[in-house]
Amino acid sequence: MTEIKRQRRAMIEGQPVLIVVDIQKGSFFKNAPQPIPLMEGYSVRMERARVVVDAAREAGIPIVFIAEVHRRTLVDFGRELDGVEDIHCLEDDEGTPVAGEELGLLPDDYVIAKRRYSAFFGTDLEILLKGLKAQTLVLVGGLTDVCVHYTFVDGHQNDYFCRVVEDCVGGSSHPAHDASLNAMEYLQSGARRQADEIVEGFRAFAAARDQLAMAS
Repeated sequence: MTEIKRQRRAMIEGQPVLIVVDIQKGSFFKNAPQPIPLMEGYSVRMERARVVVDAAREAGIPIVFIAEVHRRTLVDFGRELDGVEDIHCLEDDEGTPVAGEELGLLPDDYVIAKRRYSAFFGTDLEILLKGLKAQTLVLVGGLTDVCVHYTFVDGHQNDYFCRVVEDCVGGSSHPAHDASLNAMEYLQSGARRQADEIVEGFRAFAAARDQLAMAS
């Protein structure tokens, strides 16, 4: 068997895009019944994601906000309610919109609604990423073991470099969160990153881009 030497990849390869997965208003509701189990400290992790959002905006890196949305007739849930999750993210519910105030959402930001766990499935995310000339996808949000994981896998299978900011994602439980982070790292070595690494990476990307522009 031919042995393939693993190629070391930079944290950011080519053009990065920040993907904010399902940080919606309901993520910040205090003492409200949750239709989906959430690990302890989940809302703190969603709040921390704002640091990465702000760093991307300062660096001129595109940000795509993803929101799970379902019709009130429940017609588009499919098999999603066959597991642990109860009915959630219905159209016009208070907790369904992207958490705009908490994340600093701007009117001309990219927002994509999805009906399934992966942000790629049945959406125009791939068309948008092609237009943005994306090469590296940086993921924050929730759930680590569901929507973040499946979006990461689809990004991987579409040949994007994928990074998950592990202190800015939260899972349904700590064991599920950890297992999914390990699974993502298995697919792409170096996928697991901390917020401070990503912030510095965004700044370095912007500085290199601006220097190149001045030299041309």
